Formats: sequence, C-alpha cells, structure tokens
Amino acid sequence: MALKGNLRDFTVTQLLNLINLARKTGTLTIEGPQEVAWVSFNGGKLIYAQLGNEDGSLSGILTKTGKITAKQAQVIKTHAGDKSDKELGLLLINAGYLTQGDILSGIQQYILEIIYQLFTWIDGFFRFDANVLPPQEAITIRLDLENIIMQGSRHLQEREYLHEEIPNLNMALNFVERPDANIRDVQLTTEEWKVVSYINPKNTIKQIGKVNKMSDLDIRRIVYGLLQAGLVEIVRPAGMPMPAQARQLPPVDKKEQTSLVNRLIDRIRSL
Repeated sequence: MALKGNLRDFTVTQLLNLINLARKTGTLTIEGPQEVAWVSFNGGKLIYAQLGNEDGSLSGILTKTGKITAKQAQVIKTHAGDKSDKELGLLLINAGYLTQGDILSGIQQYILEIIYQLFTWIDGFFRFDANVLPPQEAITIRLDLENIIMQGSRHLQEREYLHEEIPNLNMALNFVERPDANIRDVQLTTEEWKVVSYINPKNTIKQIGKVNKMSDLDIRRIVYGLLQAGLVEIVRPAGMPMPAQARQLPPVDKKEQTSLVNRLIDRIRSL
C-alpha cells in the first residue's frame, strides 16, 4: 500500500528524512497547487526528478543548465531521431560535444534545482510508491540525501529572510546619490551587472528579474547584495499611485492632556 498524505501534516523535509533513514526505493509524487513533481530514490539515494511539463529529456536538461545552447539542442534533436537519453549521451560524448562529467553535472544541477524548489511547497498532497523507478531509458545518478536536506533547509531559511527584507518585487530601484562613488569601480559579478544595467525607477524588480531570466529568489539575492553595499535604494516605480493617506487624528487638547497626566500621576502615588 502506498504512503500518502498532506504536506501540511508531513513536510518535504520530513519525507526526505524518512526515505533516507529507511533506505527506501521508489518514487515520491508531490502534487502542489500548480505543478506536479516526481522524485525517485534507490536505497535511500536520490536518483531522478521531474517537474510538471518541463522538458526532462537529456537535451532539455542540458539546455536548461547551460551545457548546450537552444540552437545546438535543436540540431541534436534533429540528428538523434528516436534515440534514448542514454544513447544520446554516448553519442554526444563520442562526438566530442560534451564529456561524461558535463552530462552528469548538468543532470545533477537540474535534479537539485527541482528538489530545492520542493522545499518551499507547503500546500499539496504526496504519495510514495515503493519500488516504482524511472523509465529504463532515463539517465539516473546517486546523491546522498543528508547534504541535500541540510542545503535545502538553508535555501528555505534564505528565501524566507530575503522575502522579509524585500517583500514587494513590484517596487523599483534607483542608484544612491554618492558623488564620491563610481559603480564602475565596484567588483560585481556578471549576474549583478545584468541587473545593474536595468536599474531605473521605471523598471520594477520583478521586470528586471524576468528580462534576465532570474527566479524571484535570484533577483532578491542580487538586489539584497546591492542594497547592503549601499549602491541602490528601493523606490516607488514611476507612475505608481501613492497609497491612501491614513485618517487624520483630531488635534490634541493640551489642557485636557495635562489634566489626564496629572490624574495618572496621582493614581500611581496612591497605589
């Protein structure tokens, strides 16, 4: 009988801990509000993952992880015909396109990205089917769950912290006025420069992330670094209406306020 339940009662972290400790073999299906994920294990080791309708073929994985370009993927698909992922992998290695290490690291990156995303799912249902494994043609790897659980927990904590620090991605960014500072003298990563090039009160943080194909977590992480460095500030986007003003309180009657304070003092003295 399959193990099944609700993520509100049993979190993804607890599920992975159980699978790891019990050295389970099978496939965990998690149905979230918008997507479905399938994660497979062998003897408690993570071996495979697939998310929703994403292209989980080898060419799709290698494209998503930056190992090949979209144009190269199209050429590969055209010449590969109906070859399985394992056959395609051997073909790429023998043709000198990629090394075995390139292929395995791409698959590992793809699987881990799915797993770390699952740590953030708090609504949905799960089902674990023992001894159900991925298709034979799929390329699998073996990853220890202990480090993944620890890293996933750190990712979750970071995500929650960054969401508290930058709650609204519909705000914009502007450079801080520092006459003595030149942003060109600052050591920035390639990803940070991509964000910096779009900083303008007309562009929201979400728009900047979207144009650079960054997740909400990635754009929050970069913006947080720029904020901490004192290079930018969060501003209201150009054209965004101001929030409704809070109801004005009536003016304070100074005589009544003084009388109230005196009565409080007398009350405290009598205690």
